[in-house]
Amino acid sequence: MDHGNVIIRFSGVTYGYDEEKPLLEEVDFSVRENSKITVMGQNGAGKSTIFKLLTGVLKPTEGQISIQQGASIATGLQVLARERMNDTVCEFFERAFFEKKYDLDHRIAMVLEAVHLQAPLDKKIGEFSGGQQARLLLAYALIQEPDILLLDEPTNNLDKEGIEHLTGFLVMYPKTVLVISHDADFLNAFTEGVLHLDAYTRKVEQYVGNYFDVVEEVAAKLERDRMKNARLLKEIQDRKDKVNFFANKGGKMRKLASKLREQVEDAEENMVEVRRDDKTIRDFSIPAQEYSDALVKISSVRVIRDHAPQEADVDFVIRKRDRLLVSGPNGIGKSTLLRSLAEGKNPGATIGEDVRVGYYRQDFSGLDFDATVYDELEKVMEKPSNEGLRAAASEFLLTSDLLKNKVGSLSEGQKGLLCFARFVLQCPGLLILDEPTNHINFRHLPVIARALQEYKGGIIMVSHMPEFIQKISFTQYLDLERLG
Repeated sequence: MDHGNVIIRFSGVTYGYDEEKPLLEEVDFSVRENSKITVMGQNGAGKSTIFKLLTGVLKPTEGQISIQQGASIATGLQVLARERMNDTVCEFFERAFFEKKYDLDHRIAMVLEAVHLQAPLDKKIGEFSGGQQARLLLAYALIQEPDILLLDEPTNNLDKEGIEHLTGFLVMYPKTVLVISHDADFLNAFTEGVLHLDAYTRKVEQYVGNYFDVVEEVAAKLERDRMKNARLLKEIQDRKDKVNFFANKGGKMRKLASKLREQVEDAEENMVEVRRDDKTIRDFSIPAQEYSDALVKISSVRVIRDHAPQEADVDFVIRKRDRLLVSGPNGIGKSTLLRSLAEGKNPGATIGEDVRVGYYRQDFSGLDFDATVYDELEKVMEKPSNEGLRAAASEFLLTSDLLKNKVGSLSEGQKGLLCFARFVLQCPGLLILDEPTNHINFRHLPVIARALQEYKGGIIMVSHMPEFIQKISFTQYLDLERLG
């Protein structure tokens, strides 16, 4: 595909939520028309901030952001706003336009086909599964036919078929696309370049090439920078030792010491700001409630076909150490099943008396967004303990400052870690996990997988991430698509 004129240019852009600690500092980069760009960087590096600066939600403290005159921008968001859940499909898409569109039904049909989703126009958004809602969010951006499409974690909640369909669509999309994602295989399929944000230097480096090649290039640059710094540190220490020796001598030796001091200063200025990786959570364990009987018995489940529910007989008994993996395409009823189990509203299932259930909802709607992080942790503790709570929180990078904040102010990744901190404090007998990898930094996933593998209670889980599933020994499987 031909790349035309520059459509986005950042020139000396500085931005920070706190003026004393800028998130981006004198950032320069440009994006050409029709290019497909990955935005990558550590947690807190400013990836989502770049999107907000592009859409005008945020304004730079210094510098200039230039967008080609007349170019339209649309963002495929990560999460549906709660106030949109009661919208019908038709009402939802009406909000994408300032003026009435008389061919709206036709436009909706076109974008739903693009995201591979069948959706009655009168169905409410809240009745769709998480994967279907992810497709609706993408369709909402596409219906605007933007010149610049911004996608923030677009593969979250999508099944394999959905990811393949999205990949094909983006490869063929004739305009500019910027994507934030942790899904390396997905990114590598269509990326032509990378904007690499660094949380520590607060700069943006621009690379050309597919995703895997750029990751290797970034790693190689990091190693070169470390080696350069090691060499400079050795030279600096050597010259400082000579300065100390010659400074006590008289005449020419004192002048030599002065010259060596200047060389030390030059060497220190040439030290490279080396990129540091995100902190990774330490290994942790989830204590299991002691429970000798069956944790849950499931005799029937509801499967959704062509938007209509059907009952199907099954026979599952989950005891401690049992792991049930629930699978099936988006929209077949996986999240609905897990929610009904967790809330005790599934007529075909019986949870054992007094079993404590830890529930990870993919949209975090089980959390109280108006409560402080501290209060949200304390409410699951059988015996509240300030010391125990703070110790558990710190294991999941929830600092003392964050504990004072409202849950709603956390990033999606931090909300995910908050859920696991709650499990540690709750001591559940049964974990019900709906897409527990969503929004979680990829560095944390092996640690979480180990904790789930070692957990001594029962687990019922839905996940579309094969490499995560493979790290857990499942004992039972429920494929909703195969039920009659």
